[in-house]
Amino acid sequence: MLRLGIVGLPNVGKSTLFNALTSAKALVANYPFATIEPNTGIVQVPDPRLDALAQIVNPERTVPAVVEFVDIAGLVKGASEGEGLGNQFLANIREVDAIVHVVRCFEEPDVQHVMGAVDPARDREIINIELGLADLASVEKRLDKTARAAKSGDPQSKLEMRLLEAVQRQLAAGRPARTVTPTEEESPAYRSFNLLTAKPVVYAANVPEDEISSGNHHVEALRAALGRDGETAEVVTFSAKVEAELAELAPEDRGGFLESLGLTESGLDRLAHAAYHLLGLQSYFTAGEKEVRAWTVHRGDKAPSAAGVIHSDFEKGFIRAETVAFGDFVRVGGWKPAREQGLARAEGKEYVVQDGDVMLFRFTS
Repeated sequence: MLRLGIVGLPNVGKSTLFNALTSAKALVANYPFATIEPNTGIVQVPDPRLDALAQIVNPERTVPAVVEFVDIAGLVKGASEGEGLGNQFLANIREVDAIVHVVRCFEEPDVQHVMGAVDPARDREIINIELGLADLASVEKRLDKTARAAKSGDPQSKLEMRLLEAVQRQLAAGRPARTVTPTEEESPAYRSFNLLTAKPVVYAANVPEDEISSGNHHVEALRAALGRDGETAEVVTFSAKVEAELAELAPEDRGGFLESLGLTESGLDRLAHAAYHLLGLQSYFTAGEKEVRAWTVHRGDKAPSAAGVIHSDFEKGFIRAETVAFGDFVRVGGWKPAREQGLARAEGKEYVVQDGDVMLFRFTS
């Protein structure tokens, strides 16, 4: 399951966003460290293709892909040295696949800012510095141990030492670990370092309700800071207050509410889609009488790997996959006409799964 960690300084709207996304009731308060233990919640990834498939197949149930959001307590300057229970919070971040960095881009006198004034570029830098310092300490500790092993001539230790030294140089220069691109041979070691600044990031700019579509000068300042640092991360504008209101509405009323704000998607929709794009993910579907379901795979995954997402036995005993493109499946009205019209293909182990494929796996037990 995809795990996204929501991070940011205190009082930027993280817990309000989390409550709205998950319909949870995390403590929301106007003081630092209202969140101490990470709250977690499972949310559905919106995909209108599921409804289209369900209308054709009429299954007993429809199961969307899901994302686990982890609301990690607000970091502060000095977190890498333990300020504000920082070490505990940093450990929580290590467990997620990607980071949703919430940045305050709204003025509100009644909501205190821990740094005084609203400055998204500075706030982003504080978080990045703390994550980088924590990584630097981790890398230097591991480098000492690896260097001793490398002296014995161990090839793997030598590889790790070169890689750690490259990461150390970037971190010492104030750049994140993700600016180091490991070779295919180095990738397993790089992943094993589990560095905070190696995780992909999407920025969630929390703006006032009337500036969701247009953004504001704070959002532009954030984008400018990303540009100066050569970071290509996506910035998703949202309003935590709007998301909270949206979560209270009946599903059938949400579309009209969004339309009144000039929006077609909620903050959840845009964050989920941004995270999928960020991590190179896509969905394929299974469609039968019992269930229509979305499954998450990486772009470029082959059919056996996709089968393994359902069950490891499917991958081990993979024989072939019967596949129909989503558009064809909907246009002709299901498996039977797709087969009759030659639109269902038998694909082998080398088939690269495409986004929206409707698939049926054959395997030996």
